[in-house]
Amino acid sequence: MRKRDAAKRILVLLLAFVEFAIDVTGYALLWFWKYKESVQVQFWQKGDILVITIYAVILATFCLAYGAGKIGYLRSFEIFLSQAISILVTNVIAYAQLSLMNAGLAKIKYILALTAAQLVFALIWAYVSNFIYRIVFAPRNLLLVSGDRPVDAIVKKFNSRKDRFAISKIMNISEDEEKIKEEILKHKEGLVIWDIPTKSRNNLLKFCYSRSIRVYMMPKISDVIVQGADVLHFFDTPIMLTREYPLSFEQRVIKRLIDLICALILIIATSPIMLITAILVKLYDGGPVFYKQKRVTIGGKIFKIIKFRSMRVDAEKDGQARLASKKDPRITPIGRFIRKVRIDELPQLFNILSGNMSFIGPRPERPEIIKEYVKEMPEFRFRTKVKAGLAGYAQVYGKYNTTPYDKLKLDLIYIENYTTWLDLRLMLLTLKVLFMPDATEGVSAGQITALKQDAREDRK
Repeated sequence: MRKRDAAKRILVLLLAFVEFAIDVTGYALLWFWKYKESVQVQFWQKGDILVITIYAVILATFCLAYGAGKIGYLRSFEIFLSQAISILVTNVIAYAQLSLMNAGLAKIKYILALTAAQLVFALIWAYVSNFIYRIVFAPRNLLLVSGDRPVDAIVKKFNSRKDRFAISKIMNISEDEEKIKEEILKHKEGLVIWDIPTKSRNNLLKFCYSRSIRVYMMPKISDVIVQGADVLHFFDTPIMLTREYPLSFEQRVIKRLIDLICALILIIATSPIMLITAILVKLYDGGPVFYKQKRVTIGGKIFKIIKFRSMRVDAEKDGQARLASKKDPRITPIGRFIRKVRIDELPQLFNILSGNMSFIGPRPERPEIIKEYVKEMPEFRFRTKVKAGLAGYAQVYGKYNTTPYDKLKLDLIYIENYTTWLDLRLMLLTLKVLFMPDATEGVSAGQITALKQDAREDRK
């Protein structure tokens, strides 16, 4: 098994290097053939190497941030999207650098031609690389051990990635433990643990760990909280400390400075888009341009969020708060577009300036919806330990209709593992999410909230 994992890593690194090397080589050729002679700055021999190295470092940084080399892990389109954003941002920076060296705008047609060629190659490379990976490495055959909750939801999730996983057998924890262990030894490629009592889970984890069998486990809320604990060594016994406050004073100050600077820059940069959107919303039905709604932020504080109106004026004439459903008839044609590309969120930049929100954090929910969620999950209030965010961990790794329980776990992962770099990385990844079609998928028709009957935490 270890040899197989090592072979996978080597193949992934090799395929990723091929794409990276071709992109950098393309820029190097463009530099020598088209741009070097036209720049005003005089280079000595090692200056050429420096220009190409800077390009390579910038490209590598964005590729790592977006996971552009995660062959076999991400779907082909996601890999292409990561590559495309990395290439576009890097080439914009490279063009700005060339223009500075040129003491004026450099000829843009060459960098545009390179970008087009790189994007075409990235598209082909993403699908071919994943195809090669799937031919060489078949999906893992997994055993799923479940508890009382229905397994349909988790099986559906694993079946959505048949290129990586194949659940060949399902057993219930109520069956004889020795029988389960015998079955685990027949499925050495992996075990999936789905919502079983803690004592049984610990036994199976130790059993698999001692035999070097990998385990895919959906964590409980307590697992996520402990994940962010500090390890102390006051005695000869390790102590894990979970703190009463998630962010340090220094982290809060840096986070606020980033919010202020980025909000001001984006308000200026997107002001033409906001103006056009405001005109279109007003012209469509004559209703108000903005939609203000009560939301909850840090400490349970209620504030009014500002968004461009994307629904009919009478969308909630019955007075009941509800999430948007798939193909929701309440959404206007203009609203459907601005929701798809997230333009409706832009006025929230003013909520960030006012201090009610941050760029990154748990998405603010409506008080009425939180009240419904808390009936099933009192722990849902844990999300208000930090400021609500324009974007967040649950938006990057989840969807609009992700269950509240899963949203809570995703947001707690963010809270308990917070760093400034994590905020910056999530900002970059949010750009990628804008192009993911399932990120804005609504709840099912007839649902008022995203709450599912099977979304309650197993407290066994």
